[in-house]
Amino acid sequence: MCELFAMSSRIPTDARASLTAFARHGGLEAHHEDGWGIAYYADEDVRLVKDAEPASHSECMHFLQEHPFTSGVVLSHIRKATQGSMAMKNCQPFARELGGRMHVFAHNGDLRFDALRASLPLRSFEPIGETDSEHAFCALLERMRPLRRHGGIAPLHERLAVVARFAASLRSLGPANFIYADGDALFIHAHRRVQAAGEAPRPPGLHLLQRRCAPVQSVVLAASVPLTGEPGWKALREGELVAVQGGAIVANARADVFAPFPGRPKVAA
Repeated sequence: MCELFAMSSRIPTDARASLTAFARHGGLEAHHEDGWGIAYYADEDVRLVKDAEPASHSECMHFLQEHPFTSGVVLSHIRKATQGSMAMKNCQPFARELGGRMHVFAHNGDLRFDALRASLPLRSFEPIGETDSEHAFCALLERMRPLRRHGGIAPLHERLAVVARFAASLRSLGPANFIYADGDALFIHAHRRVQAAGEAPRPPGLHLLQRRCAPVQSVVLAASVPLTGEPGWKALREGELVAVQGGAIVANARADVFAPFPGRPKVAA
């Protein structure tokens, strides 16, 4: 299966050390060789870099390691293709604008596509590629769209509820680990993943590390598997949903207490 990585920091920093460890899983220490991508938030926009080459051998990845960007929020994905061809359009993360903000999403899992289309239909957003993951992202944006505010953003608890219901809908369709950022908060949802070849997916789907790097700096890292040997990595529970802002966990919910979306959503005009 694919692997996910995300970082939120109070003060913008580079994720070079974590990214270097993460990239080794893309064809060197693990067999996630079907592409990769990384998104760095920069003010109100996003720097998005994707490549259909293995991360461990990619010249783009080497450039980023030698010339790192600083950011307060970073999301990354290395791909082991299960649905969709090996092509740039199918590499994650995916990014779209909604409500004047850039939204970024990456998913680790293998969803039943026909059931996904039936239970989470699309109206305003369409995928560019062929993956279940991008369809899921478009479906999430459909459900976030009614919350958009002119000149502002909906309260965190409203957004968290929508993301939790979306996560509940995904979990019935297959492994549903994902990271999602809306330009204000980073949402991390853990489910199940394949831990070893030939095994059925099982928890944990994601791990979390909170790090204090200096008196004024705090960082939260999320990864499919711990990227360092330092103590403090915590396996998230199955169905756990965490919201992070400025390098701090600000909300934590059990996504399984929210009912899934009942078919086609109501979309604001």
